[in-house]
Amino acid sequence: MPPVDHILQDSGISVVDFSGFLDGSNKQAVASAIVDSFKRVGFVYLLNHGISKERAAKMFAVSKEFFDQPMDVKQLAPHPPSGEHHRGYSAPGREKVVQYGYGEDLNLAQAEGEAPDFKEHFECGSEPNVGCPNIWLPDGALPGFKETCLDFYYFCYGVQLNILRALAVGLGIEEEYFLQYHSSPDENQLRLLHYPSVSADTVVGRISAHSDYASITLLLQDDTGGLEIEDPHEPGVFRPAPPINDALIVNAGDFLMRWSNDTIKSTIHRVRAPATLAGADGMIPARYSLPYFCAADPDTVVDCIPGTWDDAHPKKYEPISAGEYVRKRLAAAY
Repeated sequence: MPPVDHILQDSGISVVDFSGFLDGSNKQAVASAIVDSFKRVGFVYLLNHGISKERAAKMFAVSKEFFDQPMDVKQLAPHPPSGEHHRGYSAPGREKVVQYGYGEDLNLAQAEGEAPDFKEHFECGSEPNVGCPNIWLPDGALPGFKETCLDFYYFCYGVQLNILRALAVGLGIEEEYFLQYHSSPDENQLRLLHYPSVSADTVVGRISAHSDYASITLLLQDDTGGLEIEDPHEPGVFRPAPPINDALIVNAGDFLMRWSNDTIKSTIHRVRAPATLAGADGMIPARYSLPYFCAADPDTVVDCIPGTWDDAHPKKYEPISAGEYVRKRLAAAY
């Protein structure tokens, strides 16, 4: 079976069967297909990625159970005022997504004026990360919530490592290259996202246009839809990235794009609440998703990946550590 199942007509994102990489039967072809999609549009759908239907369903169910709690219960695990401590619960309208480029100065005053997105979320990370400790509900408030989140969090780290191996093979470098810079899951982040149901008459951005800022993002989404990516050839034009049954969406972040000397794209994307989804009551259904953000070790300094630059294609960016770059982006988000 060829590694590329098909390519979505609207967005150009490849749908790739990852099993051939995992079992070694079609390693190079699968890796090349992933990198090809990353070079063209910065996104890829993976089938047979290693997260079972049962594990995903359990995490979605626990996420919904959390967001169904009364507000006063959810606020027992509050996200701190600082965007740098990305843990705990944020109510709708609390966070805004801020986009800025490598060559731009971060204008916090301008960021303060950006409209918040209409969503609520809960964030958690590695338990040993004392620099950014988790903020959980009190014991007994929602039995099994913490355990399910952590199980999913650590399992996704293993999936991340397999994808990083595939990216290295696809780029023609040593398979373990990226793993030395992602030596633990401590810098990663699991986000449980809930976009409440809204009226079709309400113009609302569920998440405004932005790119992710770490290495890669793994995304499981429900069947509601609304994710859109910017067309690389038509800036400002967004194409749908619809749900595909049992597929994992993977996209490249700004850090990886910079690391690859722009060989790989970090594509602007957003989540909309399209009126076409409205039911008979005029309401657009709620949406749930599970993004898992994969970041390099904080002391990793970006320099171009071997093979992505030469005399004809010089390096485009000054070195910057992963920690410094992520801190700038997080500080702007609140």
